[in-house]
Amino acid sequence: MGFLDSILNIFKKKRNIAYAKSQSVDLIELKKNPYYIVASVELGNTTTKSIVTATNMDTGKTYIISKAVRMTREVRKPKKGEKVFGKTLWGVELSREAVAEMVRDVLLESLKKANLTIDDLHFVVRSTGVTAGFASPEEVSEVIIALAQGCMLAGVPPAKMTPAMSKEQLPKPFDKYSFLDKIIFDGAVTGVLPPTGKEVVANEMEGELVTAGIKVGSKWTHVDFRNPCMSIDFGTTLAGRITDEKLPYSNVIGNLCGLAGAIADSIVRGSGKVDPKTGAVLDIKEDGKVNEEKAKEYSEEIHKYIIIKEVPKNVNRFGTVPVDPKSAEKAGTTLLGCDVGENGSDLEKLKEIGKEIYENYGMGTLLRTLDYTMAKVVKRLVELAHNKNLIDEKTAIGVTGRAGITGKKPEIILEYLDELKIWDKVEDNVVFVEDGLALGASVMARCMNCLGTPKVPIGGVRGGPCILGLRMKWQRERGMIR
Repeated sequence: MGFLDSILNIFKKKRNIAYAKSQSVDLIELKKNPYYIVASVELGNTTTKSIVTATNMDTGKTYIISKAVRMTREVRKPKKGEKVFGKTLWGVELSREAVAEMVRDVLLESLKKANLTIDDLHFVVRSTGVTAGFASPEEVSEVIIALAQGCMLAGVPPAKMTPAMSKEQLPKPFDKYSFLDKIIFDGAVTGVLPPTGKEVVANEMEGELVTAGIKVGSKWTHVDFRNPCMSIDFGTTLAGRITDEKLPYSNVIGNLCGLAGAIADSIVRGSGKVDPKTGAVLDIKEDGKVNEEKAKEYSEEIHKYIIIKEVPKNVNRFGTVPVDPKSAEKAGTTLLGCDVGENGSDLEKLKEIGKEIYENYGMGTLLRTLDYTMAKVVKRLVELAHNKNLIDEKTAIGVTGRAGITGKKPEIILEYLDELKIWDKVEDNVVFVEDGLALGASVMARCMNCLGTPKVPIGGVRGGPCILGLRMKWQRERGMIR
C-alpha cells in the first residue's frame, strides 16, 4: 500500500468518506461468470491509458482487470509528411499516425497484463482529454479517428467499436441481458440525454463518460449517485456535467471546462524535481514533513490567480479548452469554467509559488498545498453551481481524476463543502471514484448495446427504481418503437 493510500485510509476512519477504489477480479472468476469485458482507450494531456474493465451482468458490478499507462509526452514526434492535427496542453505535437501507434501499444500492453487477447474483448470505447491545443470542438473528431486507427492496428475489428443493431448480433450469453428487443439506444447514457444542437464544449464526451463512471463506481459505496448530480473530473483539464431530475431522462443543465490537474502540475514544476515544461505531479517520488498552516496560506495565495466563473458568451476558448457559449445557451446548458489568468496565462506565477514552497518548506508541504488548492477548486465550482440554481440539496456530487481524489483531498473537500451548508449530511451526497472515465466506458458500451441489470439501476433519480418501463413508454410515444 502506498503512502497516499495509507493517509487516505486514516482519514476514511475519521469520516465516512465514500471512496470507490477500483475493485479487481481474477481470471478464473472472469471465465466462469457472465462478465462483459470492455477496454477504455484514452489519450490525455498527461497520460495515455488503456484500462480493461469487466462487468458482472448478474450483479451489475464493474471491476478493473488491468491498466496500462504511458506519459503522453512520450508519443513519437510526427514524421515528415504527417499532418499535426493538434497539441497537448503542454505543447506536445500529435499526428494521427503517432497517436495510433501509441494507442496500439498501450492497448496490447493492458491485454497482456490481464492474460487476455483481442478476442476476449467484447467492446472498445475511445475518448480523449486532449482538447486544449485544438481550434474548435469539431477538431476533437480527428483524435477519435486516430484512436480508432490505433485500436484497429492492435487487431480490434470495427464491430467491437460500434453498437449492435439487434440482440442476435451480440455474443452469447450477453444477448439474454440485452433489451434491444424492447427499446433502442437513443443516445441517452445512464438516463441522461446529450445536449441538443452543436457541441458546446470540446470535452463533452469526457464529461459524459466520467458522469457515467461515477454512477457505476458509486455502487461500491453508500452514496446513490444518480440524477440530479454534478460530476467533476480533475484530469489535466476540467470535465464534468450537471444534470436535473427529470424522468425518464434527465437533461444536461451544466458543463464544466478549463484547467484542473494542470494547476497542480504547474505548482510542482517550481520544485525543480520534474521537467519544467511537461512534468506532472505523477512524476514526484519524494515526500516530507508537512506544515499545515503554510500549506493553507499558500493555497489562498494560489487562488488569487484561479478564476472560476460562468464562461462569458463572447469567448471561443476558456481555460485553454474550445467552447461555444452561444450554442450552450441555445441548448439550455450553463458553462462553468476554471482558468488561471486568461487561458492559463498565469500558470508561470503558480510555478514561482511552487518554487518558494519547496525551497522553504519542502515537498511534503508543497503536496499538501495541492490538496488544499484543488479542494477549494471543488468548493468554488459547487458554490457557483448552487448560486446559479443548477444544484440543490437533492444533488449528488462526484469527484474523479488524479488531481481530485489523492492525498488528503477527499477529507478537505468534505470540510469545505460543509461550509456551504447545502446538505445536512455532506458525506451522504459526495462520492470519490477512482478511474471514473474507464468505468464510464464500460457503461457506455452497455448502454449502446442496451445491456442492463434492472435490479441495480444506474439511470433514473436518486432513491428511485429502474426506468426501463418509463423509457419504453417515452420511445413509444415518439414512434421510436412499437
